[in-house]
Amino acid sequence: MNRSRIAQIGCFGLLTLLLAGCGDDGVPEVRQWMTEVRQQTRVVVPVLSAPKTFTPFAYAAHDAIDPYNSKKMTAAFAKLQVAGGNGIKPDLQRRREPLESYPLDTLHMVGTLEKNGLHYAILQADKMLLRVKAGNYIGQNFGMITNISESAVELKEIVQDASGDWIERPAKLELQETKK
Repeated sequence: MNRSRIAQIGCFGLLTLLLAGCGDDGVPEVRQWMTEVRQQTRVVVPVLSAPKTFTPFAYAAHDAIDPYNSKKMTAAFAKLQVAGGNGIKPDLQRRREPLESYPLDTLHMVGTLEKNGLHYAILQADKMLLRVKAGNYIGQNFGMITNISESAVELKEIVQDASGDWIERPAKLELQETKK
């Protein structure tokens, strides 16, 4: 016989001996333990609660007026206008001032000036510098300057609200600091 055949027979014998060592010695003990655990363990199934009863909702407002109806909104605005406005409206007959052609957010306060007891603000529009005082109009919303301090120009604008009435709205231009 050659050596490889002897090596094969030896490996086969060794494998047979190893498998013979795995007998049924521990299996009955495991089966007995599993039987005891099954007997001691109780299965607990929670009781299901009864389902909630559904009570249908009866919609009773189908005959009511739709709150988003445009006719209803028009009627409400008409009642407000008949009741009369608040008396505020811009003077459309007066001569317009140069700074009224600029939106308020494009105007910048760059300084103040006092001359003969009057306070003036220096405003920049585009590349022009203009001097304004209380009572001057600026911005596109009929804004009239009400107060000038060292740090801000306060004004009140006249704008239309959602119902078309004219209302006053305060606004402010603050001093712009230059960066060096």
